[in-house]
Amino acid sequence: MVIKELTNQEFKKFTNNYKSSSLYQTPEYGFVMNEEKYDTIFLGLVDNDTILAASLILIKNKGKLKYAYAPRGFLIDYSNYALLEKFTLLLKKYLSKIGVVAIKINPPIEHNDEAFNNLTRLKYRHLGYNNFFEGLKPRYEAIIKLNKPYYDLFKDIKKEFRTKIRGAEKLGIKIYKGKENELKYLYNQTEKKYPRELVYYKNVYNFFKDDCEFYYAKLDTYKYLKQASDKVIKEENKNKILKATKKKDIITVKMEKDALLSKYKEDLIKANKLVNNYPDGIILATCLIVKNKKEIYLLMDGYNKRFKSFNAKHILIWKLIEKFSKEGYKVFNLGGIPNPDKYNPKYEGLKEFKLSFNVKVKEYIGDFELVTNKALYLLYKK
Repeated sequence: MVIKELTNQEFKKFTNNYKSSSLYQTPEYGFVMNEEKYDTIFLGLVDNDTILAASLILIKNKGKLKYAYAPRGFLIDYSNYALLEKFTLLLKKYLSKIGVVAIKINPPIEHNDEAFNNLTRLKYRHLGYNNFFEGLKPRYEAIIKLNKPYYDLFKDIKKEFRTKIRGAEKLGIKIYKGKENELKYLYNQTEKKYPRELVYYKNVYNFFKDDCEFYYAKLDTYKYLKQASDKVIKEENKNKILKATKKKDIITVKMEKDALLSKYKEDLIKANKLVNNYPDGIILATCLIVKNKKEIYLLMDGYNKRFKSFNAKHILIWKLIEKFSKEGYKVFNLGGIPNPDKYNPKYEGLKEFKLSFNVKVKEYIGDFELVTNKALYLLYKK
């Protein structure tokens, strides 16, 4: 067996045929990160021209020293100790030869004692069970299995969220498939959330090509105005005929109706202002998805915080779940989520949002580090 660099085509063929692989283990992701100033190589463990294991390796330079990453780990059977041992020994030798002091991996497997023991036995140092977003990639992901009709998937969503989704649609919010020149909407809504420049979004969009799609939720302000106007007219007509009930006298009923009408009129004033200020509509929420085999991965998403009450992100995510479930995809991955059993006020909103879609939380084994050159590693850490 030998370890060698694979061509783009060899690596892509192997990942496509591998039983389980992440979008972070694709040539396309390697090309994206190459533009982010990482050196990118595809390595394979080869025996008689047969590739037994492979990995995307990203290398970051720190002066003359180099540190490597394998996002979502290696494409290898971690339960096969002999294979993992051979790959590790040859990988250490290869990386040390090109000046890499260590490599960090986060294996694409859920918590598994056998895999954990095999890695630690081979001197991979486990970096701990992070609960939030301290690692190279999130240790927890929110997964929706698209194994039932979309209308049943909708029933699985938290009742409060279903109400918000229906309400958002009635307000005049529609979902559009965007183009490359519209990625600026996503960047504007996420620049404080993700440490990425607009060029990163464009690189993802272009390198993944047909497997990457951009969507946004837009408010039709004229439709919103009409909806607000109709509600006022309808409530005014109701107020002309007031009746007492067993629990409320006519005065109480009148007061409640007046309060509701007052609210609707305030909404109408707001709607008029929005039409004047945004006659072409408002981009309320955005997201970028990547297709990987039969999985949809929500890579990035954002929303306009000024208009959070419109719940545009709720309807945007739901409409994509509906769309891709109809198209035969098996999994919708909502991306990273904090440990559902740990409290952190910074992430409670994110956690509640994703859990409300009735997700299965997938827990990964965590980050590991393998030192390939101890002397230079100590110098790198200073």
